[in-house]
Amino acid sequence: MTFRLVFLLFVTFCSAYASKAQAAPGDDKITIVRLAARGGQVIGAASGCREIASSRIKSMKDRVIALIESSAVRREDVTFLIEMFESSYAAGQRAITTTQVVCDAAERDFAALERSTPQQPEPVAVPAPQPQKASPSTTAAITAIPATSIVRGLTEKEIRFGMAAPLSGSAKELGTQMRIGVETAFNAANDAGGIHGRQVKLIAADDGYEPVRTAEAMKQLYEKDQVFGIVGNVGTPTSAVALPYALERRMLFFGAFTGAGLLRKDPPDRYVFNYRASYAQETEAVVRYLVKVRRIKPEQIVVFAQQDSFGDSGFAGVEKAMRNLRGGDAGVTVRVGYKRNTLDVDPAIAQLKLQPGIRAVVMVATYRAAAKFIEKTKAVFPQLIYTNVSFVGSTALAEELLLLGPKFTTNVIVTQVVPAVNDYSSVILDYKNALAKYFPGTPPDYVSLEGYICASVLLEGVRRAGPQIDTEKLVEALESMKDFDMGLGALINYSRSEHQGSQRIWGTQLDEAGKYQSIDLQ
Repeated sequence: MTFRLVFLLFVTFCSAYASKAQAAPGDDKITIVRLAARGGQVIGAASGCREIASSRIKSMKDRVIALIESSAVRREDVTFLIEMFESSYAAGQRAITTTQVVCDAAERDFAALERSTPQQPEPVAVPAPQPQKASPSTTAAITAIPATSIVRGLTEKEIRFGMAAPLSGSAKELGTQMRIGVETAFNAANDAGGIHGRQVKLIAADDGYEPVRTAEAMKQLYEKDQVFGIVGNVGTPTSAVALPYALERRMLFFGAFTGAGLLRKDPPDRYVFNYRASYAQETEAVVRYLVKVRRIKPEQIVVFAQQDSFGDSGFAGVEKAMRNLRGGDAGVTVRVGYKRNTLDVDPAIAQLKLQPGIRAVVMVATYRAAAKFIEKTKAVFPQLIYTNVSFVGSTALAEELLLLGPKFTTNVIVTQVVPAVNDYSSVILDYKNALAKYFPGTPPDYVSLEGYICASVLLEGVRRAGPQIDTEKLVEALESMKDFDMGLGALINYSRSEHQGSQRIWGTQLDEAGKYQSIDLQ
C-alpha cells in the first residue's frame, strides 16, 4: 500500500471510524486517523535512512502507538487504528526500494514529528463510558506532520523534471533549442489541465557541454531542485557523466539528445529510455546512401569527427556500415577531427589533403566546427559531399553557412531523427502552433522539434502511470507503450528489452537558399 493509497483510503477510514467509535467530535477523530496513516508513512520512510538511528525509530513508533491508545475510546478502535499505522509504516518501508526516498527530507519530516509529538500522552480509560476528545497535544502533533511526499520532485500540484544541457558556450544553441522544445510540450500539457491535475515543470542546468560541469549540474538538479527525473540531456561526453549519476539513484533518464551506444545497452538499463535512432543507425544509413545511391566507393569516404565519445560513437557506426558493405571487412577508414568546444579544424584539413580521391565526408561534429570545416575545405574540394548526423544542429548549421554565402550550402546533407520541420503533418502543425504560442518569434528547429516529441512521449508515459506515480510505475508504463501514434509516420514502441522508441531516419539536404529539402536515403 503506497502513501497515496493510504491517503485515498483515509477518508473511508475516517467515515468508518466515525460510525464505529463513540468518541469525540469529528475533527479529533480525523486527526488521530491522520496520525495513524501519515505518521506511519513518515516513520517508515525514515527507517530506510542510515543517518536516522534505529533507537529513534523505535522510540517514535512507541510514542505514536501510545498516542493512539490514549486517544481512542474502545479497544476495537485501538486495534483498527494500530493496524492502519502498521500498514502505513510498511508502505513507507517499501517505498524505500520502489521510489526515490530523499533522506535529508525524511530526516526533516521525522524530526518535525519528534518535536511535535508529546513524550507521555495523557491516558484515557479503555473502554470509556463517555466520549472524550483527543488531547490538544495530540491534535498539535498530527497537524505538524509534514505533507512532503517521499517521491522526489512530486507534489499534489506539480511534477518536476530536470535537464543538464549547454546553455552557454559553443554548443549553446543545441541546449537552448532542446529546452525550448521540452518546455513547449510541457506548457501545452499544462494549459490543457496538466497530467492528472499536476503541472509539469522543467528545470534546466547549464553544463556548457563540458563533462566536468555536468557532474555539478546533475548534483544541483538532484539535491537542490529535487527533480523527479531527467529529460532531454544534451551530448554524449556529458551523458557519460550524467548517466551513472542517474542510475546510481534510480532516476529516470529519458530522451537524451544523443545517439550514443552508451545509452543503448543490450539488455537496456531499466531507467534509460531513448526516443531517437542511434548514431550507428544514422551513419550506417548515410554510408549506404553514399555508396548505393551516389555510387561513391568506400575508400573515397573519410570521417571528420569530434575527438571524444561523441565522435567515437559516430565513427564506430561508419566502420560497422563499411563492414556490412564489404562483407565483414571494414578496410581502413580515415578519421580526422578536432577538439570539443573548439574550431581548430586546420590539423584535420591538413590530413584530408593527404588523402587522394576523396569524394565525401561523414561529419560527426557540432554546428560551428562543421561550418568552419566546410568553409575551409570548399575551395580545395569544391565537389565534396558533406554529411552530418542530427546532433549537428541543423538550423544553426544552415545559418552559419548562409553567412558565408550560397555556395557553402551546396552538397550538405543532414540525417534527421524527426520529420522535416517544413512538413504539414498533424504533429508538425501541433508543434508549430504550440511553439508560436509559448515562444513567439522563435522559428521551428529540428532540435526543438526533437525536444517537443521527446517530452510528448514522456508525458504520455506519465499519463499512463496514473495519479499515484513513482519512478517504477512510470518505467512500467513506458515499457508497456505499444504502437503509440503521434503522427510521425513511425509508431513509438517500448518493451522490457527495447528502450529506444523510434528506429526511423529521415534524409535532408540544404539548397542554395539555406532550406532543407527532403531526400530519399534508399
